[in-house]
Amino acid sequence: MEGLDLKLKNNISKFLVRGGKPLNGTVRLSGAKNSASKLFVASLLTDEPIYISNCPCRTIEMIVTREICESLGTKFEKFSSDEVELTTKSIKHTSFSENLGLVNRIGILTVGPLLNRTGEAKIPKLGGDKIGKRPIDFHLNALEKLGAEVKEYDKFYELKAKSLQGANITLPYPSVGATENIIIAAALAEGTTYLNNAAVEPEVIDMILFLQKMGAVIDVLTDRRIVIKGVEKLRSAHHRVLPDRLEAASLACAAIASKGSILIEGARQIDMISFLNSIRLIGADYEIIDGGIKFCYKDNLKPLIVETNVHPGFMTDWQPPFLILLTQAKGVSIIHETVYENRFGYITELKKMGADIELYNICLGGSVCRFANTNYSHSAVVKGPSKLKASEITVPDIRAGFSYLVAAILAHGESIVNGAHYIDRGYENIDEKLRSLGVDISRIE
Repeated sequence: MEGLDLKLKNNISKFLVRGGKPLNGTVRLSGAKNSASKLFVASLLTDEPIYISNCPCRTIEMIVTREICESLGTKFEKFSSDEVELTTKSIKHTSFSENLGLVNRIGILTVGPLLNRTGEAKIPKLGGDKIGKRPIDFHLNALEKLGAEVKEYDKFYELKAKSLQGANITLPYPSVGATENIIIAAALAEGTTYLNNAAVEPEVIDMILFLQKMGAVIDVLTDRRIVIKGVEKLRSAHHRVLPDRLEAASLACAAIASKGSILIEGARQIDMISFLNSIRLIGADYEIIDGGIKFCYKDNLKPLIVETNVHPGFMTDWQPPFLILLTQAKGVSIIHETVYENRFGYITELKKMGADIELYNICLGGSVCRFANTNYSHSAVVKGPSKLKASEITVPDIRAGFSYLVAAILAHGESIVNGAHYIDRGYENIDEKLRSLGVDISRIE
């Protein structure tokens, strides 16, 4: 397949960055891959055509998700630029390649459509970034409550259900993936599903809006409660993917850290409230304009204490690029990671570039988190400003990957960033976008 060929090609590619220049100019956001990939899966619930715009088609994440859907029976009539038209008239297979399952964690979300339309699903065990456990038992326990019979084998899970039934489900933690899985599965279940302690991230709401257009009945209540009233059938729909708030924050951090100024077209204030507050508190500035947000370096950056959390808190995916920004602040900053226990796995390479960062296994912040009294290094102390030096570094995951690009942009000299495929999973044409902002970056093999 062409998509797999691209993925394999990008596995050996890397970025060459000649740093030392500020970012300036205008850039347009892509659609959020964390939403678009879930919309592809949700489209499996209907046999009618689905039309999706503002889709980041050229990210590896979307290419792999397309291949998973095609393996199950989806026909893509259009998959170019940012426009997608797809139809799943029938489910041809109830499983897909183990290799596809190892690329990301989308596969588990296909269970609901497969059970609703065929009564069975065979899902390979999942891959994705090595940033924490992200336990699959949240998903499996919820699916069992909806009526699925689950069997675990060495390399896959087998699930069967004569019909899914509404249930009362409380998540131990407001997991985004588990919330999305339950909503998708319950949309065609018999009866009503009450989901407590649900995730309410903008990408979750975007999927709910999409399903509502398809005919689903879903209420988002207070206190993280979502109620899904099952319907008999879902229909054709048109939907525009929300802009990528993760890309927006990453680009903003790069611009401010490099003492530049950029206008990010498509960035939405409503999706980035806690991030924008942190930008002001660190001493930088932003301006909300029609159609976007302008970010700029203002004066000497100030240290800050940041705690990641589920929405509407400070996103864990904003943490890596923001940490690079904090290396340029004068004083001691703290980041307390409360979402993923291994999120700081990228720090070693940054220290090699001259960043002054120390990790601790205690909660350094305003609250005690679920990683307290563990051996997980989930708090970082950052001393700045640090003069970063060019180096050859290797990317461990998507968001850390972009933070490495930011570090390379700040460093004087030539840096090589290995593992471009990680960055390509989540950022569409990022080298082209950075070049348009004045960055000297090229892709090499």
